[in-house]
Amino acid sequence: MINNAIKNLVEYGVETGLITTEDKVYTVNRLLEILGLDEYSEPETVTSTDLETILCSFITYGIENGLLEDNITARDLFDTKIMGALVPRPSEVISTFWNKYELSPKAATDYYYKLSCDTDYIRRYRIKKDVKWVTSTEYGDLDITINLSKPEKDPKAIAAAKLSKQSGYPKCLLCKENEGYAGRMNHPARQNHRIIPMVINNTPWMLQYSPYVYYNEHCIVFNSEHTPMAINRATFKKLLDFVALFPHYFVGSNADLPIVGGSILTHDHFQGGHYTFAMAKAPIDKEVEFRDFEDVKAGIVKWPMSVIRLSAADPDRLIELADKILLKWRGYTDEDAFVFAETEGTPHNTITPIARKNGNEFELDLVLRNNITTEEHPLGVYHPHTELHHIKKENIGLIEVMGLAVLPSRLKEEMRVLGEKIVEGADLYADEITEKHADWVNEFLKKYTDVTAENVDSIIRDEIGEVFKKVLEHAGVYKLTSHGRSAFLRFVDAVNE
Repeated sequence: MINNAIKNLVEYGVETGLITTEDKVYTVNRLLEILGLDEYSEPETVTSTDLETILCSFITYGIENGLLEDNITARDLFDTKIMGALVPRPSEVISTFWNKYELSPKAATDYYYKLSCDTDYIRRYRIKKDVKWVTSTEYGDLDITINLSKPEKDPKAIAAAKLSKQSGYPKCLLCKENEGYAGRMNHPARQNHRIIPMVINNTPWMLQYSPYVYYNEHCIVFNSEHTPMAINRATFKKLLDFVALFPHYFVGSNADLPIVGGSILTHDHFQGGHYTFAMAKAPIDKEVEFRDFEDVKAGIVKWPMSVIRLSAADPDRLIELADKILLKWRGYTDEDAFVFAETEGTPHNTITPIARKNGNEFELDLVLRNNITTEEHPLGVYHPHTELHHIKKENIGLIEVMGLAVLPSRLKEEMRVLGEKIVEGADLYADEITEKHADWVNEFLKKYTDVTAENVDSIIRDEIGEVFKKVLEHAGVYKLTSHGRSAFLRFVDAVNE
């Protein structure tokens, strides 16, 4: 069996271009070394070039021969080590990337994304399991996803991780030292990981893809040094430098404060990709003008969150104006709108910025954020409120801001059970799984006259999309009301003072 697996994987490597025919013997010997074998008898035929099937054969052999424990984390560490035998050296990948960049930026990213998938750094067979749909709203088509590709640790892996040696290397999951790292029970293996270096704002940064792609070519751009997140003038320069290098990609940054920031605030990084979100398609609802920046087109976007869109052919003008808006917002208080720059010395105002190229013009979307909390809303006034937590409780970061809901994996099973119970007419309060959804379901069912086994799943999906719309509305500092618009325009006037 193991000889078949070796032959199949080597042929997969040749088919995908990871290795050449001349690399076959070398690769076989690398795999024998990893498996602790001394010899190999080559089978006559290839039985499969499906990567998931091939790697399952290696894992089965490894478990049966004591090379790994039978748990999800150990399996991932082992099959990543196997794949590392087929991945080109970093210098080769970097050289190929920039050679293809001479043809076009898209040719370079096409190569790099395919490599990241073929090496199993992006596990395509897991990504296929993600649940995705679109919900149409007055703000456009919102993307909804229940991400299942990130494996959950099982009890054995959690117990093993507690016994593992704690290490400060790599310092975090984004550090460049992850490239080629073997991993451990409390840190993923990255032998199949390659990073592309680049220069933005005259500083060394790195490009990689997210292994759990939430949208097409979901990339991460990160500082070569382990340095905290910060939104400042330099941030705008870096974002616009990146889209100048890769005009077919957007790029944005999470905010730099808790609650409204992302999950990793300790390492300065952006997220981007080859995708157009609903927010990018949203029109300007109200044109505005900023004094001394009449050459920059500006407007308030028709979007549930509070977005100022700037566009100009000269990126330096966008940087100047964005910095002016950011500095004003950092210190801005409007008690009538419940906007406070700080309370008891704790700052609350920041910005989530997103950059893109639109033809010959650069665009910057500046999303105004505020992380103030109250007794009524201890997780944040501009955060999903309690009644929405049965669907979405986590931070509203960059990806959600743009119109893509990343929902917890628990919802897949909860949706299935909900559908069955609704069709049966069962008491939702009597079931532990459905109890937290009961008030919501009983409210939305009033809109439907005929709920059947055939349409219940579609109804639940649409209603989850409506909840996500409300999530974005809750996260918006200035609501789409006459009072909210007046308050938003007061801030614009404050920038012009």
